[in-house]
Amino acid sequence: MTTAIDLGAFLRTRRSRLRPQDVALPDFGGRRRVAGLRREEIAQLAGVSVDYYIRIEQGRAPNPSPEVLNALARALFLDEDERQHLHRLAQPRPATRPSHRPRYEQQQARPMLRRLLEELRDVPALVMGRRMDVLAWNTAACALLGNYAALEPAERNIPRITFLDPASRSLFTNWAACARENVAYLRWEAGRYPDDPQLASLIGELSLKSEDFCRWWAEHPVQDKTSGTKRFHHPLVGDLTLTYETLRAADDPDQALITYAAAPRTPSHDALKMLLAWTAPTAATALTAAPATATATFAHTARPGRSETTEMQLPAGT
Repeated sequence: MTTAIDLGAFLRTRRSRLRPQDVALPDFGGRRRVAGLRREEIAQLAGVSVDYYIRIEQGRAPNPSPEVLNALARALFLDEDERQHLHRLAQPRPATRPSHRPRYEQQQARPMLRRLLEELRDVPALVMGRRMDVLAWNTAACALLGNYAALEPAERNIPRITFLDPASRSLFTNWAACARENVAYLRWEAGRYPDDPQLASLIGELSLKSEDFCRWWAEHPVQDKTSGTKRFHHPLVGDLTLTYETLRAADDPDQALITYAAAPRTPSHDALKMLLAWTAPTAATALTAAPATATATFAHTARPGRSETTEMQLPAGT
């Protein structure tokens, strides 16, 4: 999956987003034939010859040294995630026989992470594996994000749901930003596991079925999943602003516990508590797979004296 083509495309996208004034180079005016900096300008900033940089961008420079790659990262103003990604793309990949290629077994959530999910009753939480597959979840996550148990295991994938389920666009107040984060993390994963056939299949499927995914994938965004803030417009309780944290075990970075929480004494905190109280009796059972035809139906009170039932289709994503 990761080839010299990826390296060249990544360098070109990062070169195209810079302007001479961004890097204290003179701009003599006139219209540039390409967006961003020229190859010779990047070579000058990185302290390498123009010919050598061209060969790197074309994938014809075997095994550029870490020092050269770090110089390019500085010249292109790459952040830490992008710098690591650049190093991975530039690493030579020896040819391997099919029998020697790494096998990507079906992941199971770690027992301790499942135990944590059981304890986190008032905090929406899930376990994310490779390719952003959802391996396990608690009841609060179902209340917030939807019923993962209603999906076949192969369909419990955050980017697939985000891009292919229309309900996700109404759940996330800033859907585009959330979706781009998913694309950036899949790029990060592709750099770590370039030989993963399931990841290649997922990227191919999303590229064919989603114009948004295809366009953003071509921009080569790269970002690890860490922490941040997401805004929701939930069909039962309205707007929520939640902080998410990504927690990984040092000995197994391929699984992450992702939690969502609201700041105390805020409208979002009150709305989340109300949501969990309303859905507690009927939300999907945590950590237990339900039949594929199941639907999460949440009963709630719309206003004093009136009861309504809302059927919530799965709009999950992180």
